[in-house]
Amino acid sequence: MLITHDTRCALDTVVDLVNTAPDSDTTADGLADVSALDEFVRNHKISDVAVLSELDLAAVRKARGRFAEVFAAPDARSAAAIINELVAAAGTTPRLTDHDGHDWHVHYFAPGASVADHLAADCGMALAFFVVAGEQERLRRCEAPDCRRAFVDLSRNRSRRYCDSRTCGNRLHVAAYRARRKEAAG
Repeated sequence: MLITHDTRCALDTVVDLVNTAPDSDTTADGLADVSALDEFVRNHKISDVAVLSELDLAAVRKARGRFAEVFAAPDARSAAAIINELVAAAGTTPRLTDHDGHDWHVHYFAPGASVADHLAADCGMALAFFVVAGEQERLRRCEAPDCRRAFVDLSRNRSRRYCDSRTCGNRLHVAAYRARRKEAAG
């Protein structure tokens, strides 16, 4: 599957956005306040964003919840319905741009759109490309029992199981190895 630079950036953004949500009562919200949202916007180099407010924060959190539903969708039809709602509500307006030294690419948000509409449009379209390509199954959650982080499986054979093989994957492999050793030792 060919993934353009702007689509890859949108995928990284939507995964990071979904992963800001608290996954239990013991974890903090990664978008706890407007300054955290502002930092998220700066870190992901989201362009054309005005001064952020509490209304923006609430709208982005709502979009984040909908994106999380896409990663949990049981099938392409369910994922498509959610993506369609997100993109339609954002007032999608595709336009070509070559800002900030990047080659020509498509932005799907309308000029002057809110940050939530910007994310819903660009990230929604990036996820839509996966559904259209029959690759919705690549939108996954980590299989580690104590981790439910979202990720996009871009492996050639769709075999990635963990959000990070160096942490979650390695931790589970070491635990399985120790259990086998303990069982063999009797």
